[in-house]
Amino acid sequence: MKFAKPLPSSIANRYLGWRATTYEENQAWYTKLADEGQHPRGMIISCCDSRVHATSMFGADTGEYFMHRNIANLVPPYAPDKDYHGTSAAIEYAVNALRVVNLIVMGHTQCGGVLGCHAMCSGNAPELEKDSSFVGRWMDILRPGYERVVAEGGDEATQITALEKQAILVSLENLMTFPFVKERVESGELALHGVSIDIRSGDLQQYDADSNSFVPVRKN
Repeated sequence: MKFAKPLPSSIANRYLGWRATTYEENQAWYTKLADEGQHPRGMIISCCDSRVHATSMFGADTGEYFMHRNIANLVPPYAPDKDYHGTSAAIEYAVNALRVVNLIVMGHTQCGGVLGCHAMCSGNAPELEKDSSFVGRWMDILRPGYERVVAEGGDEATQITALEKQAILVSLENLMTFPFVKERVESGELALHGVSIDIRSGDLQQYDADSNSFVPVRKN
């Protein structure tokens, strides 16, 4: 594959620095992970956005969380149609093979995918309506959330902010369409969580089912 190039020196040098420090200082832990395999207690589904760094935010060690990232942290409905389903495959592996006990959907403010969804659904992004748009077809998952925020009213900025939360709620709803997720949730073996990080302020909110709202995460 002649089109593939060596890593830029800036990236290679960062790896070498990690290898000489973090890895060397924790070699026994990495050896344990290699010999015994991974046993994460939780899975995090977050956005591809480079500003969202879930493991850093939760102070997680290597091997602690099974991670999956996609555009706008969306979970599609269960659809065993023999097509390609990267997110669904990750969920299946985490729940059935790794037996995680916590599954966290993490949204965030200023999400480009959510912004694109609002523009597309409101008729202002015809390029996303094309069948050839992978982003557009992926953001179709969030159309039910768009319909909800439009029904609630408000200006465009208010709707977009609400739609960022809907990306989390729609994903939680869709998770429950997976039979193996629903079974483990109802048996108490798996807990679903929805959180939203404000990139600017660093504030984290979590979905509270009792009040049907997002509330600040506070120390217990």
